[in-house]
Amino acid sequence: MNEIEQLKQWIQESDNIVFFGGAGVSTESGIPDFRSVDGLYNQKYDYPPETIISHSFYVRNPKEFYRFYKDRMLFTDAKPNAAHRALAALEAQGKLKAVITQNIDGLHQAAGSREVLELHGSVHRNYCTRCGKFYSLQQVIDAEGVPTCDCGGTIKPDVVLYEEGLDQRTLQRAVDYIRNADVLIIGGTSLVVYPAAGLVDYYRGSKLVVINKTVTPRDNFANLVVSGKIGEVFAQGMDV
Repeated sequence: MNEIEQLKQWIQESDNIVFFGGAGVSTESGIPDFRSVDGLYNQKYDYPPETIISHSFYVRNPKEFYRFYKDRMLFTDAKPNAAHRALAALEAQGKLKAVITQNIDGLHQAAGSREVLELHGSVHRNYCTRCGKFYSLQQVIDAEGVPTCDCGGTIKPDVVLYEEGLDQRTLQRAVDYIRNADVLIIGGTSLVVYPAAGLVDYYRGSKLVVINKTVTPRDNFANLVVSGKIGEVFAQGMDV
């Protein structure tokens, strides 16, 4: 039995699947991967991207932060791809319990997924750091320079910047889903960003699947490794 057939069989037999994904899930929608050869980390700016999207830089230089953020981190024309659609279909069938994602683009929800745990937040949620008022992504895009609230406070995207901690409630829910999963599918992530990558350690089952274009640190621990683009793999391996 080849890898795709094995994946298909495990999916057919299970009604307790959890998916854990990263940037590779969205690259087929035209959103660049931070760490790929042509990703954001390899483009040239006045400051390294890691510096610009850090909390301290955001506080110190919000104008430069927003210039980079609007230019390089917002992809409003991106549409869900085969991977997003397959996961939404599996949830609708009652097979997939949750999508746990490191992405901030909201494409899982756009495809119809309901139980989506966003470890690193979402560009679609923005709030005033002074009064807490909510602002949409479009309002942030339309604002000149640094978006400000009616009260005069600065509007911040609800995304986890470097130096910021993950939301503990979201993290705990992710741990619970992974710990109780029958099949855990990891896709489109290099598994090098912590603490998110450490969530895999909570899996207790025997059907750990890794789908990625490149080798990951967890390949040796996986029960099934499928090399390739996740959208293409899902299109072959899921009758959805």
